[in-house]
Amino acid sequence: MIIVDHLTKSYGSTLAVDDLSFTIEDGHIYGFLGPNGAGKSTTLNILTGCLAATEGTVKIGDYDIFEDSKEAKKLIGYLPEIPPLYVDQTPREYLDFVAEAKRVSKKDRPAEIERVAKETNIDHVLDKPIKFLSKGYRQRVGISQALLGNPQIIILDEPTVGLDPMQILEIRELIHNLGQKHTVILSSHILSEVQAICDKVLIIYKGKLVAFDTPDNLGKDSSSGSVIEIGADVSTDEAKEILKDIQNITRFEACENDDDHILKLHVENCDVTDISKAIFRAFAVKDIPLFKLNPVKTNLEDIFMELTSESDENNIITLEEKEIDSSITA
Repeated sequence: MIIVDHLTKSYGSTLAVDDLSFTIEDGHIYGFLGPNGAGKSTTLNILTGCLAATEGTVKIGDYDIFEDSKEAKKLIGYLPEIPPLYVDQTPREYLDFVAEAKRVSKKDRPAEIERVAKETNIDHVLDKPIKFLSKGYRQRVGISQALLGNPQIIILDEPTVGLDPMQILEIRELIHNLGQKHTVILSSHILSEVQAICDKVLIIYKGKLVAFDTPDNLGKDSSSGSVIEIGADVSTDEAKEILKDIQNITRFEACENDDDHILKLHVENCDVTDISKAIFRAFAVKDIPLFKLNPVKTNLEDIFMELTSESDENNIITLEEKEIDSSITA
């Protein structure tokens, strides 16, 4: 478990992290998001003990990262955005070096190296120079060093950056598997990646926590509401007339190609399944067939843009207070 309490970090007059509080529970994969300059990297560096805070506390398990840094760091495996590899070494030599730095006993190192190599699928390249390995395998070597010593918490900063699509899928699968045994904090700019593999998402903006929940719940709380796509051989005006008695529809939006007769209905404060049934019944009463009735799930990209938009700063404060309160009482 990680408990961050009123964490603040300033560089002179610049406030990078502003009174940040949240709790990371064991056994989940967390997505950690924020635009450039939001304080995301600063926060990760503080969590891993690489950077001191101006104010506040961070507890890793039972240890304060500032007061008991050696014990706290034993619980953390960290992969920075640029893996700290020595490319003239082989993965085996490099992992032996890192294991020694992590105080893994000499007699236990060979078995520990074999364990993490098998877990990350680099056991067949352990004796090839790192400089001859692909970007994907180098990332796996970087993840392997984070796993040495079997830490409870794995922190991965942009682990798929620069990889090709196949390598990205392989690393995602690896992260998913790590989440079965460790608590994982994943920082990524690929929002679809976070939505696909993370149980919960933290979003920070201007050093503040603006959202902390499951991707599904964040979608429900989005001010843009939900979207239902319908297809019928009617105009937008005719659809409005048919659905005029359904109160939860806030906006009708025709698709770009109007010839397809596809409409997007923006709805809020309702169960999407119930309102989909109501839409179906409304068209059935008029004996007009629907050839499409599809609830569209709000994606994390829409939520992220909404929460980190300058124009929505008032909403950010409201959501921040709401999510912090819920994390404290959970």
